[in-house]
Amino acid sequence: MTNLLANKCLRVLVTGGAGFIGSTLVRRLLSQYNNCQVYNLDKYGYASDLSSIGNNPNHFFLKVDLANSVDTFDAVRYADPDLVMHLAAETHVDRSIDAPTDFIQSNVIGTFNLLEAIRLHWKQLSAERQKCFRFHHISTDEVFGSLSPDARFSELTAYDPRSPYSATKAASDHLVRSWYHTYGLPIVLTNCSNNYGPWQFPEKLIPVVILNALENKQIPIYGDGSQIRDWLFVEDHIEALLQVITSGIIGETYCIGGFGEKTNYELVHSICHELDKQRPTSTSYSKLITYTADRPGHDQRYSIDPTKIIHNLKWQPQYSLDEGLALTVAWYLKNLTWCNRVKKRSSYYGERLGLL
Repeated sequence: MTNLLANKCLRVLVTGGAGFIGSTLVRRLLSQYNNCQVYNLDKYGYASDLSSIGNNPNHFFLKVDLANSVDTFDAVRYADPDLVMHLAAETHVDRSIDAPTDFIQSNVIGTFNLLEAIRLHWKQLSAERQKCFRFHHISTDEVFGSLSPDARFSELTAYDPRSPYSATKAASDHLVRSWYHTYGLPIVLTNCSNNYGPWQFPEKLIPVVILNALENKQIPIYGDGSQIRDWLFVEDHIEALLQVITSGIIGETYCIGGFGEKTNYELVHSICHELDKQRPTSTSYSKLITYTADRPGHDQRYSIDPTKIIHNLKWQPQYSLDEGLALTVAWYLKNLTWCNRVKKRSSYYGERLGLL
């Protein structure tokens, strides 16, 4: 795993490094590899936050919107990267229903602009640097659509996106692969299941449940709560990304899942049970659970078969869903000031989005 990351003065460009997964990756790179200079490119949108990264002389923040081609080319020229890890994207399905144009601009146009800037950068590198160069595109299992009860997503699963979010991520996946086949750009691609953990912006399901419960608000479950997701603790995902960027085969795709399947109903009850243990009240937080109108086009089930990355790259998730939830609940209980600050800055206070 250390071959590429052991290079002297390695320059890593991380897009979306002020987001939930991206900032976790940046922190890991800075703490684990003293030789890394991390160039963190992020437009700093409503869900962005840099407070988890802190001050580090090897961290360089570039406030750039990938939808702006000129700024993107300038940023790539300045960063002069050896490795690129592309996480920048609009990711919230409900918001994609309300404002699909934002997702086209960020996920499709932004990825195109980045690919073109990186292609020109890569072409002018020395032969030695070209040999080590990688462009790692980080994507989602939602591009595959909805599963039947007995199936699992793999690297061979056909694409069948059902929301504006997943459709734009599918488009970005296709763009990245085409730049490999057409121009020879050395890419690797990953599709992951639902991430969770500390520092996640409080619009996603798990932090919404935690914070609504603590504020004695209704805890929403969409539809009947039977939808199944495969949950992956964010630190396990980061470890997988590092394995892929350093040891993955150029042109290959790797599916990353955490063996954490639960229905939304089961997950919400698990969170309430963990809150009951860590911050007990006179009644269970599960009393706050309510059912609300389902999301339009809501996929029924996601589940990833991570056999390829387990066998070929020797990666394994280290956290069970129960362990990860306990750590996540404990983190939010200790960091309510941060939650209130980012909600205030974004003007988002847990209201329902994505209703037609």
